Amino acid sequence: MWELFSYGVIHLWLEMAGIESIGQNTVAILKWQAGLPELISPENSDEILTLEVDEYLEGLKTKGLLTADVQGIWIQSELRPLHSHEGTIPIPSASLTKVATSLAALETWGPEHQFETLISTTGPITNGILRGDLVVNGGSDPYFVWEEAIALGNAIEKLGINQVRGNLVIVGNFWMNERYNPVVAGRFLREGINSATWSRNVRSIYNRMPPGTSMPKVAIAGSVISKKSVSGKIPIIRHKSLPLVYILKTMNAESKNNLAERLAEILGGAKVVQRKAAWSAGVSEAEIQLVNGSGLGVENQISPRAVTAMLVAIQRYLQNSEWVIADLFPVSGYDTGTLRDQSRNIPQGAAVKTGTLNDVIALAGVFPTREEGLVWFTMVNRSPYWEETRVEQDKFLQELVKRWGVVTSPRGVSPKINGDRLGLGDSRRNYIISGD
Repeated sequence: MWELFSYGVIHLWLEMAGIESIGQNTVAILKWQAGLPELISPENSDEILTLEVDEYLEGLKTKGLLTADVQGIWIQSELRPLHSHEGTIPIPSASLTKVATSLAALETWGPEHQFETLISTTGPITNGILRGDLVVNGGSDPYFVWEEAIALGNAIEKLGINQVRGNLVIVGNFWMNERYNPVVAGRFLREGINSATWSRNVRSIYNRMPPGTSMPKVAIAGSVISKKSVSGKIPIIRHKSLPLVYILKTMNAESKNNLAERLAEILGGAKVVQRKAAWSAGVSEAEIQLVNGSGLGVENQISPRAVTAMLVAIQRYLQNSEWVIADLFPVSGYDTGTLRDQSRNIPQGAAVKTGTLNDVIALAGVFPTREEGLVWFTMVNRSPYWEETRVEQDKFLQELVKRWGVVTSPRGVSPKINGDRLGLGDSRRNYIISGD
C-alpha cells in the first residue's frame, strides 16, 4: 500500500550505492521481484496526523459539505509515510487528470520538446508579392495562439512578402486558438498576420506583447483552403512552439481542458496516457482509469495514491534537468490562473493542481516544510459546495505547515517559469530557411 514511500527509501538506497538516478517504475519492478520490507506499512504512518485528518473530514461532514461518496486523502513526506484515507480507491479526480497527461507527455517528448510548423511558398516573390500560395504544414502544435501568429507574420514580412496573390493552404495538423478545424484555424492565422484586419481582441493581445513588437501586414488575396499535400512548395520558415514544459505550465496553471485533451490525443488517446502514467509512477493501471486527458467527466477516476505517485514521478523525471515540478504547476504566491480565480489561500510556495467538477473538489501537490522536507499530498472531497470546501482544504494545509514549520527558501520547488510570462510571440522561435 505504501509503494510511494518505498520509492523514496529505494532511491536513498541506490544513491548510497552510487547510482544517481532511477526510472520512475523502479519501485514497482523491485516489488514484483522481491517484495517490500516491513518498514513500509500503514502502521508506520503519523498517528497525530491521522487524528487531524479525521477531524478535518468530520468538520466537513458536520458543516454539511460532503456527499456520501468516498473522500480520498494521501499524504507523505520525503522520508516517511504520513497518512492514507481511502487513498488507494480510484475516484473522480477532475483536473488532477492533467497530472497524468503531464507525466505521459514528459515521458514521451521530454521537457524541451518543440512542435514544428513549416511555412512554404509555391511561387516567386517579386516586389513584395508572392505570386502563388502560402502553405502551412502543421506539426500538431497544441498551443499556437494570437501572439505566435503575430510573430510569424513579422517573420514572413521580413522575407519581403507583403501580399499573397494565391491562397493560404493548410496541410496536416495545424490548430490555432484551440480551434481544430483547419480552415477555421487558417482564418485565424490570416487575421493574425495582417494587422489591418485585426479585431479589438487581437489588438488587446498585441498591446500586451513586448514594446517594439512590429505589427505585421501580410495580406492574402485568396481563400483559406485545406489540402492533404502540396507538391512543389519551397520552405521558407520553420516555426517552433514553446518548449513542452511551458505548454504544460499554462495547461496546469489555467487548467486548459482543450489543451489537455489535444495533448492526450497526440499521445495516442486516454488509454495510452493511462498506461504511460501508471508505468512511470509505479502504480497499477487499476488506480488510473481515464477516458480523456482533461478530467472532464466523472468517468476519469484516479486514486489519491496514484496522483501523488505521478507528481513524485514528475519531480524524479526532472531531477537531471534545469526544471522542477513547480515549473509545470501553479505555485501559490507566484502564479495566478486557477489559484487566483478560486481565491485560494494555499500555503505560500506550494506547487499544486486544482480540480473541480459538479461535486468534486480536488487538490494535489507538494509544499516545503522544515521538519518533514517536501510533503506530497492529494485531497479529493466529494462536495457540491465549491467555495466552502476549498476554504476548508486550504485551512487544513495551513495547519500542516504550521505544525511542520515554514521554509523561506524551499529546496526543489522554486520555479523558473512564470505562468503569466511564458514568452509567447518570441520571434527567435521562427527560423528562416536558407535557399541554398
